[in-house]
Amino acid sequence: MMKTIALSASVALGVLLACVLAALTAGPGAGQTRTATLVGAGDIASCSQKNDSATARLLGNISGTVFTLGDNAYPYGSTANFRNCYDPTWGKYKKRTKPSLGNHEYYDKNYNMTTAAGPYFDYFGARAGARGEGYYSYDRGAWHIVVLNSNCDKAGGCESDSPQGRWLRNDLANNANHQCTMAYFHRPLYSTGTNVAGPDVKPFWSMLHDQGADLIVNGHAHRYERFAPMTPNGARSENGIRQIVAGTGGAGGGDEISREDAPNLQRVKVGTFGVLKLSLRADSYSWKFVRAAGKEFTDSGTTSCH
Repeated sequence: MMKTIALSASVALGVLLACVLAALTAGPGAGQTRTATLVGAGDIASCSQKNDSATARLLGNISGTVFTLGDNAYPYGSTANFRNCYDPTWGKYKKRTKPSLGNHEYYDKNYNMTTAAGPYFDYFGARAGARGEGYYSYDRGAWHIVVLNSNCDKAGGCESDSPQGRWLRNDLANNANHQCTMAYFHRPLYSTGTNVAGPDVKPFWSMLHDQGADLIVNGHAHRYERFAPMTPNGARSENGIRQIVAGTGGAGGGDEISREDAPNLQRVKVGTFGVLKLSLRADSYSWKFVRAAGKEFTDSGTTSCH
């Protein structure tokens, strides 16, 4: 009898210790208050520029997950350009990077969009999701984060009934327990830039909006832009999605012409380089544009999740 009691007590103690250890080592889930930090930008590394080195130094001063918003290597996503341009700068933080694809990843040396972005998937490996797809998701703190491929023709489409669209709908449904959701991909739905807005990504917006997503971050336009929360049709709404464009990672040139007619535009700055820092809390998020040395522009704010 005494042996049975002692054995039961030993088992109970073992279970208790296992539970305590699990609680100490488990990452925060929905409902927990730990703040997660994400930092990144798009349109990044070119061997003919030095701005990517300046923005990479900012990453070294900010802990957390690094995100990329596409066009990681210029002028096209070759093995050599990833090795010689991206790797010496932003590549220093590869182990904590969650990347996304831009159109330059698909360019060949003649600037024809004909490749399968092989060097991108070779360089980032499993961090880039399934080879050939370029879309995946992960959690940080209480947030669910979705990474999409806005090169719709290369990803089999962006419509809700495309492979990527079906994946997105299922992913959002399976993670509906999260208080807050964000997505990032290369091409924005709205922009002040010339020929950079992509109406073909509107299905992404519709699916994310239907599930109450809070934030979308894009690149492609070589500038910083912040918009008020809005619906996929561009109507301002407290229950809408805020879009921030941060194509400020280092690649210069292109997209210098600014238009002020994009809906719900709150801030825009052309010709600045830096990174976007996101502080993701259990029920809100803060953003801060961290400029590279010598630049004066900044932007920051806080918004509650839906």
